[in-house]
Amino acid sequence: MRRSNIISGPGSVLFLWSWCLFLLLSPQSLVAERITESEFYTPDLDLAFQPIQENPGQLSLKDTLLQEPTADAVAYYQRMLDFGETSQKIHASRQMAFLLAQEGKAEAATNFVTQYLNWEFRPEVLADRNFDPIRNEAAFQEVVEAYLPEHSFWSYLYIYIGLIGIFIVSVICFQRKAELGGRLLIGGFVFIHSIFILHIALAVSNYQYEIPHSYLSSTVFSFLYGPLLYFYFKRSAQGYTFKVRDLLHLVPTLILLGYLIPIYGLSAAEKLDLMLSRYRDGLNPSDSANLVLIVSLKLTSLVIYGWLIRRHFPQIVGSAKQPPRTHWEQNIYRIHVAYIICYAIYGGLIIYRINSGPFYHAQVISMALMVLYVGYFASLKPEVFGSTLAFQPLLFSKYKKSGLTPSFSKELRDQLTKLFEQEKIYRENDLNLDRLADLLDTTRHNTSQVINEHFKVSFHELINTYRIAEAKELLRNDPQGNLQIIDIVYEVGYNNKVSFNKAFKKDTGLTPSAFQERAAKLEVKRA
Repeated sequence: MRRSNIISGPGSVLFLWSWCLFLLLSPQSLVAERITESEFYTPDLDLAFQPIQENPGQLSLKDTLLQEPTADAVAYYQRMLDFGETSQKIHASRQMAFLLAQEGKAEAATNFVTQYLNWEFRPEVLADRNFDPIRNEAAFQEVVEAYLPEHSFWSYLYIYIGLIGIFIVSVICFQRKAELGGRLLIGGFVFIHSIFILHIALAVSNYQYEIPHSYLSSTVFSFLYGPLLYFYFKRSAQGYTFKVRDLLHLVPTLILLGYLIPIYGLSAAEKLDLMLSRYRDGLNPSDSANLVLIVSLKLTSLVIYGWLIRRHFPQIVGSAKQPPRTHWEQNIYRIHVAYIICYAIYGGLIIYRINSGPFYHAQVISMALMVLYVGYFASLKPEVFGSTLAFQPLLFSKYKKSGLTPSFSKELRDQLTKLFEQEKIYRENDLNLDRLADLLDTTRHNTSQVINEHFKVSFHELINTYRIAEAKELLRNDPQGNLQIIDIVYEVGYNNKVSFNKAFKKDTGLTPSAFQERAAKLEVKRA
C-alpha cells in the first residue's frame, strides 16, 4: 500500500525532517500569535456574574467592579473560585493571576497561574504581557522554565544529531547489496540512540507537553543497547548465524513492553496529567513511575553485555595497534563504555534524588558521539565496515569503468579459491599481486577487483586470513608442543616471526604460544 511505503521507505526521512522543521519554527510563531491576540486584564463580568446571585437591594458586584476595579475584582474572582462551576474557576484562576501580576505580587500570581495550568494546560498564557511586571521574578521564572516551550542550545543540538542519526540509519538500511544481518544490527543500534536523543530534545525544551504521546517513547528500547552491539560484533568478527535461542535476549525488552503498553494506550490528556503530576511531586516529568527499577535493570543490562563483548572479542577491546577496521570497532566499544559510566553516575544520582547536573547531558553527549562517529565512517570511510557493511557503490567506485564482466569475475573467483584452498599458494613467502595475476592469467587490476568484490578484503588481508587459519590448525593438532613456533611461521608463508605474531594476535586476541597452551588444556579435558 502507498501508506506503508511512505512510512517505511525514504519518505519517512522526509517526514521526520518536515516534522522537525515544524517543531523548530511553528510553535514560537503560534505563541507569538497568541500573545498579540491577548489583551491586558479585562474582567469577563457577564460570564462570571450569572451563576452567582446577589441579594436584592444591594449594589451589584458588576457595578462595584466598575468603581473599584482591582480590589473588588480580586474579591469577585475569589468568590467565583469558591462557588463557581469548574469552567468559571478555570477562568477566575487565570484572571486572578493577571490581576495580581499587575499589582506586582509575584508569589500569589504564580500560585494562581499554576492552578490554572493544572486545570487547563495552556502554557502559552505564561507569555502573556499581563505578566510583564513579574516576568523577572524568581517564582514566575521557575514556572516559565518548567512549562513554557522554549528552545535552547541543547535542544537544537540534540534535534540536529537525532536527525543525523535517522538519516544514517536510512543510508545503512537501504544499502541492499550490503549484508542484511549486520546492517540491521548496527542500523538498529544507531536508531535507538537517535530516538533517545530526540526524546531528550523534547524534554529539555518542554515540548513533551505539546506532544504528550512522546511520554516514555524511548524507554521501550532500554534493554536493546547491549544485545544489538554484542550481536553486531559477533556478526562482524565471526560471521555469526543467528539461532532460535538468541531470541531469549529479547525477553527483557518484551517484559518491559508489556509493562509500557497500558501507558502507551492512554489518551494524550491522560499522559499529560501523568507528566504534570510528576512535576508537581518534584520529579522529572518525562520519567517513569518505576524509574529506579528501570534504571537499575538498564544499567545491569549494559554492564553484562559490555562484559560479554570484552570477554568474547579481546581483539576488539585490546590496545595493540590494529588495522583500520579493528580501530573502528575498538572506538565503538570505547564510546559505549563511556556511555555506561556516564549513565551509571547519572542513574545513581537520580535514584537518590540528587541533582544530576552535568551528568544529565554527559550520558546524552556520549550517545551523540556514537551517532556522529558511525555517521562519519558510513559517509567518508565505509571500508571500515568490512564484510558486514560493505557500501559497495562507494567502496568499489574505482571499478565502475572496469571491463571485467560478471561471468568472468565469477570464473576468476573460482580459480582464485582453488589456488588458495587446494594448491595453498599462500605458503609462498614472496607471493604478491603480480604473481597471483600471472597464475590467474589476467591483469593485476582484475585480480584486485575480484578480491575486493568477492572477498571484501584486500590482497594482503586475504593472504593473512589463509595463513593464520592454517597456523591455528597446526597448533590445535599439536597439543604436545612438538612443533616450534618458528617452524610454523615459515610453513604457512611468513618471512619472520614478528609479522606472524602481529597477524596472529589480531585474528585471535592471543599470542601463538598462549593459543597453543589453551589448545593443550582443551585436549586434556577431552581426554
